[in-house]
Amino acid sequence: MLEDIDSKDYAPFTLNELKDLYDNVVRARSHAYAPYSHFRVGAVILTTTGEFITGCNVENASYPAGICAERTALVKAVSEGVDPKTFRAIAVITDENELCSPCGVCRQMIREFGTEISIVMFTSDAKQVKIMTLEQLLPMSFGPANLLK
Repeated sequence: MLEDIDSKDYAPFTLNELKDLYDNVVRARSHAYAPYSHFRVGAVILTTTGEFITGCNVENASYPAGICAERTALVKAVSEGVDPKTFRAIAVITDENELCSPCGVCRQMIREFGTEISIVMFTSDAKQVKIMTLEQLLPMSFGPANLLK
């Protein structure tokens, strides 16, 4: 479980923050609507004010109309008036005991709100956690500043 993970593997978070992220992302995953792929995903945003905003994947019979958990959380946060400048981390979990990173579309959507946001990936059994910045997952990214040129 998380207590067995070396603290250097979850910097810049405390163990309690990591546990809170895990609990919230597991809860988010439980709401996933995945009747076609049966691939449930949960996501949670942690803000600098300590707020958690959850999201889950929602599939649709017309596959392109579905939405990933990460984008659900981002849209929910923005639509509820959460300042994107406060986004500190976004955590992701599936039902698998393997780490799963955000897809390319989700990476680009997260990029809209900054490159220093931590991406926290958990295995379902909480035996592994990997933390990366968006810059590490999406190097040389296209963002808002590119449109100002």
